[in-house]
Amino acid sequence: MKVDNLTHTYSVGTPFERNAVEHISFSVYPGEFVGVIGHTGSGKSTFIQHLNGLLRPTEGHVYFQGQDIWSAPKITHAIRFHVGLVFQYPEYQLFEETVYKDIAFGPTNMGLEQDEIDRRVREAAGFVGLGEALLEKSPFELSGGQKRRAAMAGVFAMEPEVLILDEPTAGLDPAGCESILAQIRQYHRAKGNTVLLVSHSMEEIARNAGRIVVLDQKHIVMDGTPADIFSRAEELESIGLGVPEVTRIAMALRRRGLPIDGAVYTQEALRAEILRLRGGRSIC
Repeated sequence: MKVDNLTHTYSVGTPFERNAVEHISFSVYPGEFVGVIGHTGSGKSTFIQHLNGLLRPTEGHVYFQGQDIWSAPKITHAIRFHVGLVFQYPEYQLFEETVYKDIAFGPTNMGLEQDEIDRRVREAAGFVGLGEALLEKSPFELSGGQKRRAAMAGVFAMEPEVLILDEPTAGLDPAGCESILAQIRQYHRAKGNTVLLVSHSMEEIARNAGRIVVLDQKHIVMDGTPADIFSRAEELESIGLGVPEVTRIAMALRRRGLPIDGAVYTQEALRAEILRLRGGRSIC
């Protein structure tokens, strides 16, 4: 996908007119796992809603596989099957009589044969850990965590080339967060698709993304590997963003005069740095 000079203005021609994103250019490539971060109001949600045609640019263009997604109505319609979007609190999107029907809704609208729909439903349910026994239940009988998994499965079942997840772990406890993220990683590995993960959690982004895009004040202000981004910890904090706790510890050690690599952002990397300083001796 490619975004070229994207600007979106809400309430055009009224006293409430405002730009939510301005002059954003961005490309994402097959197989990437990209983290998207930014404080509240930075433009993240507006930005990602352009990627599958939910919002139309006020200025600029969005391209998928070289085609402007707004060049014809049939292309705009089709893009929503190629670029899947899981909203924050996706459990509120459930509406069908059974979990099976809810997961099957997207593939059915794609015009697939029943055998292929069935395969996709059962495979997607497997990815998110929903057993066969739950498929014939009403989605409203499920627990909160199961509802979220069912809603995610409905997007997985369309097998989009690009999967966008807007704060998929919002409101979950640590175990629930890790369970959801593990399912996303499993799906990404199995399908080799492109994933954009929007999150406020620096730890989530650090553990999962191979590339990070930072939005601030309606613009992309950083774009690079996790090592590149988290080595600019002071800049991140200056725009109201945190850094992984491991990076905070590394920064504190550097302030005490220890030559710790400024790009540390995982526990494993910090441990390796401390072992290096200790000459390879084990840490008790």
